[in-house]
Order: sequence, then C-alpha cells, then structure tokens
Amino acid sequence: MATKIRLQRHGKKGKPFYHIVAADSRAPRDGRFIEKLGTYNPNLNPAVIEINFDRTLSWIQEGAEMTDTARAILSYKGVIYKNHLIKGIAKGALTEAQVEEKFDKWLEEKEGKLTSKKDGLSKAADKAKADALKAEVEVSAARAKEIEAKNTPEPEVIEEAAEAVTEEAPAVEAVTEEAPAAETPADEEKPAAE
Repeated sequence: MATKIRLQRHGKKGKPFYHIVAADSRAPRDGRFIEKLGTYNPNLNPAVIEINFDRTLSWIQEGAEMTDTARAILSYKGVIYKNHLIKGIAKGALTEAQVEEKFDKWLEEKEGKLTSKKDGLSKAADKAKADALKAEVEVSAARAKEIEAKNTPEPEVIEEAAEAVTEEAPAVEAVTEEAPAAETPADEEKPAAE
C-alpha cells in the first residue's frame, strides 16, 4: 500500500483549514485516512502549523511520500531536516548528541526568525493604524476649516451689514419719538369724553 502524507481540506469557502494526514494514495482527498498528523491554518499571518512531530517523523522514516505542499510544511517545521540528520547517524557520520545539538540550534534560529517576523508584522500594523489616525485627523481639520469658512461671512458682507444697521437706526429712533406723541392726544381725548 502506497502511503502519502497530504492535506485534507476543511473549513468554509474562502477560509480553508487543513488537516495533515497519512493516507492511502488511492483514497480521495477528503476521504479515508490512516492517521491525522496535525493541522495547518493559512488564514492567519504567520500561518499556524501544529503537528505531531514524532509520528510524522516515523511515517517519513517508513517511506511515506509527501505532496509538494506537505513537504514544504514539514520542511518548515523541521521534520525533514531531523530525518536527514537521523540518516547521518545510520551512516556513521554523526552521533545522537551531535544530531540533537544541530537540531536544537536550527530550532533556535527558526524561532528567532519567527519572532522577528511577528514583531515586524505588529510594528507594521501599529504604524498603519497610526498613519490612518493621522490621516483621519487631517481630514477632520480640513472639514472643520471648510465649515468655519462657510459659516463666517466675508469682510465686505460684514461692512455692508454694519452700514445697513446704521442707516436703519435713525428710522427706529423716529418711530420711538412718534409713538409717545400719539399717546398724549389719546389721553387728552378721554377726559373730554367724560
């Protein structure tokens, strides 16, 4: 039986989620499998990969073939590198202590790269957020200036309005002077009517 390590697609349309499985090569993609080895979620940045390292390594040592994507994922997690180092023990080129030392050093380098990538992504997200806020503040200030300019009349209009008010002021005084004069004859008429 030819065994393959491959991905089984799950999730919804546009949001894939994969199971990494060891399956018979004749089985359908999402069909029967022998063993589930882990998961792969490409929707996050960086992608989240969880695998059972020992079981995956044992399947590779037994001769299971890998699809291209599964090979890339297992290489990223170091399973293929560990298999390569173990083959060095079988040939007598390395000891187990050297294998563990080399693999631990590789893991530390990989972890350092991963943390630097996460830091870079978080800094880029913070910068993008700050730039968006700054742009929003600028747009808000521009709108406030437009509204202020719209609501404040021009200086010529203010002078014309002031002249109109001064011209109307004597007319208002004349009206107030005529009103008391009109009241006095009315008062005089009342005593005569009695």
